[in-house]
Amino acid sequence: MALVALLLAPVMPASAESFVRFASLPGGVVLADATGAAPILSDPGDAAVVGHAIDDLADDIGTVSSQHPDRLAAPPARVKTLVIVGTLGSSRYIDALAVRGRIDVRRLRGAWESFLIVTVARPMPGVDRALVIVGSDRRGTAYGVYELSRAIGVSPWIWWADVALRRHAMLVVAPGTRRFGPPAVRYRGIFLNDEDWGLQPWAARTHDPEYGNIGPKTYRRIFQLLLRLKANTLWPAMHKVSAPFNADPANARAADDWGIVMSASHAEPMLRNNVGEWRDTADRFNYARNPDGVTRYWRERVQANARFENLWPLGMRGIHDSALVGATTDGDKVTLLERIVADQRRMLGPEPARVPQLFTPYKEVLDVYRNGLKVPDDVTLVWPDDNFGYIRHVPDMVEQARTGGNGVYYHLSYLGAPLSYLWLATTPPALVQEEMTRAWDRNARRVWIANVGDIKPAEISIQLFMDLAWNVPGRRRLSQRAQLDAWAEETFGAGQGRTIGGMLDTYYSLNFERRPEHLQWWLPGQKPRASGWSGADIDARLARFAALVAATDRTAVGIPADLRDAWFELVGYPIHSAAAANRRAFANERYAALIDNQPDAARAAAGMARAADGEIKALTDRYNTATAAGKWRYMMAEEPADNQWRTMRISPAALPAPGIATDALMANAPLPPLPIDPHPAIVVEGEDGRAFTGWRFVQGLGRSRGALVADRTGTPATYDIDLPDARALVIGLLPRFPEDGDRIMIDVSIDGDPSRRIDMPRVTGSPDWGQAVLDNLLQVPAGRLGAGRHRLTIIARSGGVAIDRLTFPPSGEPDR
Repeated sequence: MALVALLLAPVMPASAESFVRFASLPGGVVLADATGAAPILSDPGDAAVVGHAIDDLADDIGTVSSQHPDRLAAPPARVKTLVIVGTLGSSRYIDALAVRGRIDVRRLRGAWESFLIVTVARPMPGVDRALVIVGSDRRGTAYGVYELSRAIGVSPWIWWADVALRRHAMLVVAPGTRRFGPPAVRYRGIFLNDEDWGLQPWAARTHDPEYGNIGPKTYRRIFQLLLRLKANTLWPAMHKVSAPFNADPANARAADDWGIVMSASHAEPMLRNNVGEWRDTADRFNYARNPDGVTRYWRERVQANARFENLWPLGMRGIHDSALVGATTDGDKVTLLERIVADQRRMLGPEPARVPQLFTPYKEVLDVYRNGLKVPDDVTLVWPDDNFGYIRHVPDMVEQARTGGNGVYYHLSYLGAPLSYLWLATTPPALVQEEMTRAWDRNARRVWIANVGDIKPAEISIQLFMDLAWNVPGRRRLSQRAQLDAWAEETFGAGQGRTIGGMLDTYYSLNFERRPEHLQWWLPGQKPRASGWSGADIDARLARFAALVAATDRTAVGIPADLRDAWFELVGYPIHSAAAANRRAFANERYAALIDNQPDAARAAAGMARAADGEIKALTDRYNTATAAGKWRYMMAEEPADNQWRTMRISPAALPAPGIATDALMANAPLPPLPIDPHPAIVVEGEDGRAFTGWRFVQGLGRSRGALVADRTGTPATYDIDLPDARALVIGLLPRFPEDGDRIMIDVSIDGDPSRRIDMPRVTGSPDWGQAVLDNLLQVPAGRLGAGRHRLTIIARSGGVAIDRLTFPPSGEPDR
């Protein structure tokens, strides 16, 4: 299978330039021209998902070319060109071509989700030329169909982000054979989560008011999106506000119809939504005290859904993502969970090893696993991140050898401590790629699930995550900037990639330093405090945001009219909102700093804060009421949208009263200045060192241009530093988790002195961890240096070390 993957996986996803032309081409297959569109032939006995994909392809070709192809169930008597679509072993037309040697399917037999797109001369009597799309299985065929749609210029986000396509009078497929798959990751999907403020109210009140909740109509749109992205797995919405997925049998039937593998989160064992489906009292959801009742509850779902394709989640936690009840000591938890897993597997039949299962050691369950929990070898272990994008555990040598393999559950959105991030998608693609490829290299290749919140506005993140999951070997070589340029070019057209990609690159860099949802420097329940950032740093940050907004507005002028909704949803709203959120927070902070001694300047800052707040409200209202003619009403909610879960969400902005504030004359005017710090901190970026073998620069990771990542331990990175006076040294590392234990370790040497070992435990939930994930920086005090020139050497002693920056504050305190 490894050889097959090497042979079939493309370096990059196919594009219009690679195999579809919009003008005549010798030997090409004409999909559409002024005379009409090539009909599409498929076997009615093929999988339902193949039919859905063909319906979409016919609509896509019709919209692009204004020529809608006919669908055929039997070969035509005479036609110049034909599109033949089918699954190997399920389509008589495909199988006949294979038997006659007209298509070479040797590499498809037995492959997972693979497909060919091949041009064939005289494939059957009466047909001059055909484009044949053949899949190794039902999803492989569907992916091939959607690959052709993408190649003619149809974005995966045509519906979910209103990405209008470009029209072409002629569509021609260049001659040749193109092979795709198997995917790098077997099961690739998303988790719809924390949907209370976006997806659920939008579905209930806008998209499907007759149903009044997230139901089959909404899920069918989600299934379609997953297939366009070459994903195959869904963890459905599960909060109390949402109807449980399996409460309506039509949802599971639709998933099977669309070829989607259903699974569920770590809090929903055996596909049961405990928040909405457990009808007994909460204290009875206890396997130690009520095993018969809980077993009956789980068995009901197995009996109802066993005929579908599922990834069965094993284990148990409390209702609504709380800790396991019924055991208190570590040993008792291990014993109880092992009993639970064994009993659950018996429900799956006499050969449970033949049924795909997963176990996600999320939050405290990872500690139970590390305390000796034994999970059957054929079960996939799905390792969690820390909810902020840093994977807590990558498989060791024993875990890598498991027959069930390994996976990752990764957050692009999160509701929880220390502070949630539910509004704007700001996790940089470079961090996602760095963490996920690290896991893939350690054989976490069976399951990748991304928590995407409401889907919107995480469209870019979702697409890049799925592109990586499909083709890790090809995608991992691309920098963040290259990925964003390519995404922008595909989405907004020729000539736009570099400009828009650069803007998005800046957006991720600025928000990595501090997310919009984390623009407060106290935790819920603590006394409010200022950021501690210097006035110069704040002013520089706001100036970068102002320049980004100005570039966004200039670029918006050139966006075609039919792409302006997509532009606002994907680029304009997140950039403008993030900039306004920063301006609101820091103008409000500036007001508090100046009001006693410079009241006029303070009132001007107050006006700027209020104006920024008004801008956020207006932008969000535009998203919900005016964008795409109101299609997304109730989808977008500024964080915090209400007072629920207040212990883990940012506080509403406390702005100066209108009578105090001076009207803001210019939206992006500089804030009233603070006194200049005569001894500002000196900052040296991690990438500015002299790195030797074993270190790698990763563009887009961390602040500034990127970060320096240690690919192996024991090799030095050196920095030559000139200091004007005595300074402290603070090493800023990305708050990653080590690959070989639970402690980050570095050796630090100054001016050739003996190295000093710095050893830092990485404990999720600890105050140090909380501060590090909010800052996206683990700040390590590492000594003091006198005035003059110094050579600093840093050696990674644990895997996963990434240097973001070195800071030299006069006081010896970390600046940020």
